Amino acid sequence: MVSIDATTASAPSVAARTGASHVRYGILALITIATIINYLDRTVLGIAAPSLTKELQINPFWLGIAFSAFSWTYAFAQVPGGIFLDRFGARLTYSLSMVFWSAFTLLQGLSSGFASLMTFRLGLGISEAPCFPANARICGTWFPQHERARANGVYGIGQYVGLAVFGSVLVWIMSEFGWRSLFFLVGSIGVLFGFVFAFFYRDPASSTTVNQAELDYIEAGGGLESKRAERTQFAWSQVVALLKYRQIVGACLGQFGGNSTMVFFLTWFPTYLATERHMSWLKSGFLPSLPFLAAAIGTMFGGWFSDKLLAATGSANIARKTPLIVGLLGATVIIGANYVDDNRVVISIMSLAFFCQGMTNLGWTLIADVAPKNMMGLTGGIFNFAANAAGIATPIVIGVVVGMTGSFFGGLIYTGAVALVGALSYIFIVGDVRRIEDIA
Repeated sequence: MVSIDATTASAPSVAARTGASHVRYGILALITIATIINYLDRTVLGIAAPSLTKELQINPFWLGIAFSAFSWTYAFAQVPGGIFLDRFGARLTYSLSMVFWSAFTLLQGLSSGFASLMTFRLGLGISEAPCFPANARICGTWFPQHERARANGVYGIGQYVGLAVFGSVLVWIMSEFGWRSLFFLVGSIGVLFGFVFAFFYRDPASSTTVNQAELDYIEAGGGLESKRAERTQFAWSQVVALLKYRQIVGACLGQFGGNSTMVFFLTWFPTYLATERHMSWLKSGFLPSLPFLAAAIGTMFGGWFSDKLLAATGSANIARKTPLIVGLLGATVIIGANYVDDNRVVISIMSLAFFCQGMTNLGWTLIADVAPKNMMGLTGGIFNFAANAAGIATPIVIGVVVGMTGSFFGGLIYTGAVALVGALSYIFIVGDVRRIEDIA
């Protein structure tokens, strides 16, 4: 059992004694909005798919390839993106990333066929690669450990809240102005916010609004960067060294399992509703948005529950791994949708599965807890590479299944089974949740 560091336990008293400022909450708002835009940009293809595929004459197999293409470059750019992040910092990395990924989203609205759509999806994947390693780094530096899971939960809702809140609006926009308008709108908003982020974001050491009391509070709780972080030079031996730790390997396998469920919802779910369940998003009202709302609540609940467990038990093992294991086991209920006919029950099952999947966003908190402070970007890149290998496999597997059988039955079984494998990884492989010392 791993206890909370003495410095972490004393952090609240530091804040109470000195009256720390709260600049970190403004930073959290920035990355939350950025994450909402990030996921709208990568998932808007799922909303546009029923209309886009008719106009561009793309069948289920090739649609699965197009969904997957984002993750090809996204996954393989994780390590380079992490290196860039460690070298140039979060402000420059995040701003450039957002402007470029949003530009590629906008360009998808100009697609004339499968080849151009693929090209823009590949560019989107490369450009988005540094986002979540940067989020993890920002939370790891701006927040003490006992607040980190809740901070992770807040920005994590951005993965789901975009479609939960704006799904029906986007479908209406598409029905009125065509599918291309979705890409133009979402892409333009992202480009503009990239400049907003660059204007407002600063690391703790360079912020002019944070006071020393808040810096002391963050540092007492295990935040702030290692002084060696910006000087660390990359070598492939560092990747090998990181992968020798069971915490990192186990977390990567676990997140692969959880991410498979997310990828289903962010890519194939609208098509599943339209073709398998004959549900129109507009005519069904708020019902199709419920799973995304449930996932957002699950993300917040997972972070809150983890921090409560940390305060109650003093064990990072219990606090971080329990919600992850429960969430992954709960996500397996998605298989049950194969065996019911009532669409309201299907939405209920899907909502429960996605709520549980939302809890697995806590994996980013676990990585922030164990990553060496001088390699937080690289560690996050390795973690996100493994997690988003699911983004490569899941759309293709489901596309092949649907193309061969005309049904999502096998695709839902695959999604649930992989979630079970992820739960077993957190149970048997991860081991102690503790900070890995800086690696030279």
